[in-house]
Amino acid sequence: MQKYIGPTPSVSAGAAKLVEALVANAGALRCVVSKGAAGERLIDLGAATLGGLEAGRQLAEICMGGLGVVTINTASGLARWPLGVTVHTSNPVISCLGSQYGGWTMSDEETGFFALGSGPARALARKEELFKELDYADHFNKGTLVIEGDNPPPPALVKRIVSDCGIAVGDLTILCAPTGSHAGTAQVVARVLEAALHKAHELHFPLDNIVDGVGTAPLPPPVPDFVKAMGRTNDAIIYGGRVQLYVQGSNEAAQKLAEQLPSRGSSAYGKPFAEAFAAVDGDFYKIDPMLFSPAQVTVSNLDTGSSFHAGELAPEIVDASFR
Repeated sequence: MQKYIGPTPSVSAGAAKLVEALVANAGALRCVVSKGAAGERLIDLGAATLGGLEAGRQLAEICMGGLGVVTINTASGLARWPLGVTVHTSNPVISCLGSQYGGWTMSDEETGFFALGSGPARALARKEELFKELDYADHFNKGTLVIEGDNPPPPALVKRIVSDCGIAVGDLTILCAPTGSHAGTAQVVARVLEAALHKAHELHFPLDNIVDGVGTAPLPPPVPDFVKAMGRTNDAIIYGGRVQLYVQGSNEAAQKLAEQLPSRGSSAYGKPFAEAFAAVDGDFYKIDPMLFSPAQVTVSNLDTGSSFHAGELAPEIVDASFR
């Protein structure tokens, strides 16, 4: 079993380069760059501006700290919805769990603001228990935070964020894109691989043994209604997502991972996500967490050359959700 022993990449440094490229081309991407009330840089990709698929594709790569390649193609595997998002990274644990995952809970009692922060700034602040398990800490003088919503954090919260990140407020960039926007839809669906990594973590598979990954999911049509947008993007992954993980270790462990990863093993599987959400009265945390995973999985063992397959696409549920 070979192991990489070189330097660990900085997700904040990687994202910073992509952010500057997006800013330089903001007009063509239909994004709006401004200065926030606390002095931070704000980039609107779909709240009060139109944005687009390319803005969402670039946002997804920023969210992964520059360690992932995201493409929009016609390889979804679904006849009615051929347009898909494919994501690949050779640093799946750091890029998906250490950066892309929406794990930083942010709230402000005075304004009522609440959001789950994604992106490289998480690895600067390390406010989540997850980072103790990842054993990853980033160090850089610029921070990038992604908010899946209409509004950025209020000034008081921004000041706490930069304090946690150890950076100056002028060196923080916050990118916002609601789920139902063109860009927001694309970047959420680009979390198909992250969903597999998160579930692998929940299943206690050794994360150090996951060394590469590719994921594809169909791209839903955007819809302004938040619940419908959340439903479509989740259904794209749960019922239309395909992931291949490259792992090390025993065949027994690889096969077990393949069998446990697909979404069909969840008790909540079988109906569009919006219906499952309504069934629990809109309480997201009452939904079985094992549902949040791709529909179809291949796990390839680099140590033995064996591959294991499980799960299947559910195009009829995707159709019902996307219509």
